[in-house]
Amino acid sequence: MIESRRPSPFMRLPRAALAAALLFAAAGAAQALPSFSEVREGHRSSETELLSREGEVLQRQRTDASVRRGDWVALADISPALRTALVLSEDKRFYEHSGVDWAAVSSAAWGNLWNQRTRGASTITMQLAGLLDGDWRQGPGGRSVVQKLGQTVSAQVLDRRWRKDQILEAYLNLVPFRGEIVGIDALSRTLFGKAAHGLDAREAAIAAALVRAPNASPDRVGRRACGVLQSLAPEDAAARDCTAMELLTASVLLRRQWAASEGQAPHLARRLLAEPQSKGQARVRSTLSAPVQRFAVQSLQQQLRELQGRNVEDGAIVVLDNATGEVLAWVGSSGELSQAAEVDGVTAMRQPGSTLKPFLYAQAIAERRLTAASLIEDSSAHIPTQNGLYIPQNYDRRFKGWVSARTALASSLNVPAVRTLVMVTPDAFFSQLQRLGLPLRESGGYHGFSLALGSAEVPLLQLTNAYRALANGGQLTPVRWAAQPTGAGSAAKKSAAPVQAIDARAAFIVGDILSDPMARAPTFGTDSVLATRFWSAVKTGTSKDMRDNWAVGWSQRYTVGVWVGNARGEAMHSVSGTSGAAPVWAAVMGFLHARTPSRAPKAPEGVLQQAVRFGPDASGLPLESARSEWFVAGTQQSLFAMAGSGLPAASASTRGTSAASPVRIARPANGTILALDPDIPPDRQRVQLSARPSGTAATQEWQDASLRWRMVSAAPPGAAEPPPKEIGRGAAAAWMPWPGRHRLELVDAKGQVLDSVQVEVRGAGVVASRAGGR
Repeated sequence: MIESRRPSPFMRLPRAALAAALLFAAAGAAQALPSFSEVREGHRSSETELLSREGEVLQRQRTDASVRRGDWVALADISPALRTALVLSEDKRFYEHSGVDWAAVSSAAWGNLWNQRTRGASTITMQLAGLLDGDWRQGPGGRSVVQKLGQTVSAQVLDRRWRKDQILEAYLNLVPFRGEIVGIDALSRTLFGKAAHGLDAREAAIAAALVRAPNASPDRVGRRACGVLQSLAPEDAAARDCTAMELLTASVLLRRQWAASEGQAPHLARRLLAEPQSKGQARVRSTLSAPVQRFAVQSLQQQLRELQGRNVEDGAIVVLDNATGEVLAWVGSSGELSQAAEVDGVTAMRQPGSTLKPFLYAQAIAERRLTAASLIEDSSAHIPTQNGLYIPQNYDRRFKGWVSARTALASSLNVPAVRTLVMVTPDAFFSQLQRLGLPLRESGGYHGFSLALGSAEVPLLQLTNAYRALANGGQLTPVRWAAQPTGAGSAAKKSAAPVQAIDARAAFIVGDILSDPMARAPTFGTDSVLATRFWSAVKTGTSKDMRDNWAVGWSQRYTVGVWVGNARGEAMHSVSGTSGAAPVWAAVMGFLHARTPSRAPKAPEGVLQQAVRFGPDASGLPLESARSEWFVAGTQQSLFAMAGSGLPAASASTRGTSAASPVRIARPANGTILALDPDIPPDRQRVQLSARPSGTAATQEWQDASLRWRMVSAAPPGAAEPPPKEIGRGAAAAWMPWPGRHRLELVDAKGQVLDSVQVEVRGAGVVASRAGGR
């Protein structure tokens, strides 16, 4: 029975009109077909490559979810077995015909006439024409007559314009294989886990079988692959074992060996490639340095392997160029060592611990509340807050007594830091941290005095950049990780204007403290891993319950930040500041300066150096060794001692009185700086005033009720000096101090000044407590 079919529109056309239509189709096809170079240059992989500043590929990241396409592969780099298998399977007379195999066309037409199943007449060139021009692409119901005619004409035009090797190369790079896989590079890497040049005969047979039926069942693909393999090696007995071939095909089609992301910098790749300027680009150049990135990854993984058994599996590293703010290394996790490798530790919010202390002391120094030599008591403290008593402790649960600010910061003593925050106030310190670019979620009042010990959460990237501001004299500029365009045809982006986030003089002094190995010796010892062979400044930190461990510091050219811990928030076991992040920091810094020197910065204007000495402790020994110390101009002094230490009074040349005065102020010493203790009620913090005869009678007891003690407080700028206020009588008196700079005067009954000394009282937090009725 002959099936009745509706005649095609072309069948109803006169022969002349049909010929004209064919000529029109041929002309259109000739004009529409691109050149081989245009096709190759227009090829886009579904992956984008992240390049280092040197041009090396650091990361490959999938950016097109609609298709899986690899790089363009040259024909010479494709397995010879695959090239042969494809020709034998799809187009045996490929190298003989001119784009259309008319013998195959005749055979197919004859078979259709007698309802016989024959191989299709579509050649590789015709299939490529369909891939290049969507008009000839086969739809769900097959190709129409017009499409078949157009495809035939296009194939002949393509064969005249392109060489055979170019046609085969383009076809292998554009043909869909299975599912979302397009092109031989994606197929080889996804199903076989190797490059296209490494496919053997059996793998080539499977690939060729997929061309004919990309989405067929594994059994059908396996049977066809067996037939292709037999045509490749007809005398090979193993090729006739179709059962083995079908099993291999079934296992291959289940594989997905080509990961969506692969390389050394997955976290930065995701961030950079998601930016608008990176969309549609095959390669994006970053600021990362390939050698630094690789070494940072290796150092972090090596340290975490050494910490196995201490419940530490995650870490992160950032390396910044001090001058430009460029990110030289961005390691977001420990990779395969982590159960949360996708979490980016560089941008995750974590508690920074003591790494906030340098900014606190810098603020106190800038506000002239402290100097590097100022004495702060490291002792048990009970600070009343709205939520009860706050009792800070040191890491080793031991107290050092009276220490200088230099020792307190370098040795990371907690109680002196809290006392310093009492002077600065949490709200003022919170504002300082915001100026440094730290994205704090809560207010200073929310954290209270625990803010001095890093109770707020910050990201490693912003924390490291804040340290970079210390390295740059307090100037803050944003970091960048996308390489700026270069060349005559591109305009480089202008760097953001620096912001003076912290006083340059205070930043220099803090840097000098953090680079002092002797100042950190009371806590870290003299052989600490933090001590480098070149100039560097560094601070460690550990958060509450040992959940986070940090080491952040800088050299002349680089700033490096390291975090180790657990992305899940679990506590580490017995990991200290020098056993967790610090070894990684030291290793990366050593790598950066293997051939690059690092010299100490020059002191900025307004900073001077002066010899200082310290008063005795309870045993009669100096609180600290005499040394040369840095000061903000106007805050320098030569002696730091507690009142009543028994030191001789200052020389007459430092006083505003005559050397012939019969009596001198014995205590407090001239230039004394007093820090009010927030743990002691103000009325219990009275300063003992005493006078003694001058000259040879200096050792005799002085008793004269005619002596008067007066105090003159410093006036605000532009205001007149307030009148003196009497605060006591006799050779000995007690004075309840309050914050400010004062001049204590000893006068006789007639009001003549016999002696005077300058005293400064610090501790604004106590004033607030008094106002609150404490």
